[in-house]
Amino acid sequence: MSKLLGGRYRLGEMIGTGGMADVYIADDERLSRKVAIKVLRSDLARDPSFVSRFRKEALAAAGLNHPGIVAVYDSGEIPAPYIVMELVSGHTLRDLIHSGERMPLDRVLEIGEGILTALAYSHESGIVHRDVKPANVMITDQGVVKVMDFGIARALEDFGATLTSTWNVVGTAQYLSPEQAMGEVADYRSDIYSTGCLLYEVLLGRPPYTGDTPVSIAFQHVSGDFVKPIIIDPELPNGVNILLSVALAKNPEDRYQSAGEMLNDVKKLRAGRAVTTRIARNPLKPRKIISIFVALLLVGGVIGGGLYATKRTQGQVLIRIPNVVGLTQSDAESLLGGFVITIQRAHDGRIPKDRVASQIPLATSEVLSRTGVTLTLSDGPGDSIVPFDLVGKSLIDARSALSAVGLVVAQTQAIASDKPQGTVLSVTPAGGSTIPSGDGVVLQIASGDIAVPSLLGLSEIQARTVLVQAGFLIRLIDAIDTTQQVGLVIAQAPAAGTTHTIGSSVTITVNRAPVVDPTPTPSASPTTSP
Repeated sequence: MSKLLGGRYRLGEMIGTGGMADVYIADDERLSRKVAIKVLRSDLARDPSFVSRFRKEALAAAGLNHPGIVAVYDSGEIPAPYIVMELVSGHTLRDLIHSGERMPLDRVLEIGEGILTALAYSHESGIVHRDVKPANVMITDQGVVKVMDFGIARALEDFGATLTSTWNVVGTAQYLSPEQAMGEVADYRSDIYSTGCLLYEVLLGRPPYTGDTPVSIAFQHVSGDFVKPIIIDPELPNGVNILLSVALAKNPEDRYQSAGEMLNDVKKLRAGRAVTTRIARNPLKPRKIISIFVALLLVGGVIGGGLYATKRTQGQVLIRIPNVVGLTQSDAESLLGGFVITIQRAHDGRIPKDRVASQIPLATSEVLSRTGVTLTLSDGPGDSIVPFDLVGKSLIDARSALSAVGLVVAQTQAIASDKPQGTVLSVTPAGGSTIPSGDGVVLQIASGDIAVPSLLGLSEIQARTVLVQAGFLIRLIDAIDTTQQVGLVIAQAPAAGTTHTIGSSVTITVNRAPVVDPTPTPSASPTTSP
C-alpha cells in the first residue's frame, strides 16, 4: 500500500518538485476527493520552531476562502511537515515563463487582475503573502488565476533561512522588495512590489533585476534602477510604464497603498483609459540617506537574518555579527573588519568554490569586539556515495536518505509495476557509486498505472462517476453527432484497456443536441389577384 498521511491522505504520484518541497496527488479517504499534498524538505522538518510556525501559519491560511486562492485544507508534521491543498489542474506561471511563451498585454493584465484580487482579499483578512512569485501563481486549464503558498511564505520568513539555504533560490530574490532586502517588516505593500516584478517579467520575458547571487540581486532592489518597459517594447502604452514604476518604487510610501489601488489602474489599462497615478518622490532614493557601502552591508547581512549592529550591555560593547555566507573571502573580511578572522577550507555541495560556506559564531550572534570569527571557504562539492538501500523505499524516504549524504533527486520516472505506488524500483547511478556531492540521481518509481475503463455509450454522469471512482481526473469535450444518441459518451482518450497513471486526466467526448435557432423563419404572405 502507498503511504498514508494523517490517517486519511493516501499519497500517490509526485506531480511537482522544487527546492523547498515535493508535491503529490493524494486521495482524501475521509471525504473521497483528490487533493494535492506539499511535503516540505527534510532539513526544514528538523527545526522545531519552523514546524510550530508552519502549523500555525498553514492553519491561518486555511481560513482564506476565495476563488483566486488555492485552498488549504489541512496540515501535519509526520513524516515531514506537509500541507493539504486544493488540487488544481493547470500550470504555474513560472512554467509558462520558462516555456518561452510571450503573452499579449491584455492577458498579462488579466493575470495581474487575478493576483491583485486575491491579494486584496488576503490583505483584508490580515494575511500578507511575502513571497509573491511566478512559482506561487497557478493558471488553471480554464485560464483562472490562483495564488498559493500563503502559510509557507510566512513560516519560512520567520524560520530565518540563511544564504546557505537560499543560494539555489535566486529566483525568489528576483521578487524581493527593498524593505525585505534591508531586513525591515514586510507589509501588504511588499506584496505589491513583488507583483510588479512578476508582471514585468511576464510581459517582457525577463525580471526587472538579475544577478549571479541573491546578494547581488537584493542590492539592485535596494539601490538599482530597472529598464523601463517602453524601452524594451516601444509599442507598449505609457500607462504600463506608470503602473510598474509606481509598483516598483523603492519607498513603500511611494507605491500603491493597497492592492485595490493597483487593481484599479490595471483595469484602466485593460479598458484603454489613461493611467495618471504618480510617484510622490524620487523612486530611486532609499528612505535613509545611506552610502553604497552601508547599503551593501545591510543587504549582505539581512538576507541571512542579521544586521551588523552594536549595543552596550553592562558597560561592554556587543557587536552583532553579519551573515557573510556566500560572499568571497575579501568581501567577507571587509564586512568583518572588527573581528579576528581565521580561514579554513572544506568541501560543500551547496556553495560555489572559494565562497564562504559557513561561519562561527553564527550570523546575528552578539559578541565582544575583536572576537575571533572562523570562516570556512568552499572547496566545491567533493564526493558522496549513493546509498545502497534506496530500492524498496518510498520516494519520500529515498529523498531524505539522499539529502543526508549531500545528493538530490534529479528526475523521477514512473514505471508500471505491481509494487506499491511511489516505491523506488531502481537508482541511477547504482547504490555504492561515488559521485560529486550536490549531484542528482534518477529514480524509477512505481507509477500506480491502472487500466482505463470503457466509457463509450455511458451517459455523462455515469462516465464521470466511473472515472472518479477509478481515480482519474476528467476533461470534457462537447460534440454534435446526429447519428448517435444525445447525452452519451461517443469518444474517449486514452482508449479503454490502456494503462494510464492514476490521478491523471481522461478525456471524454459527450454528444450534444444541435443548437436550434429560436428565431422563426417568416412564412410567405399569400397573394391575391386584383
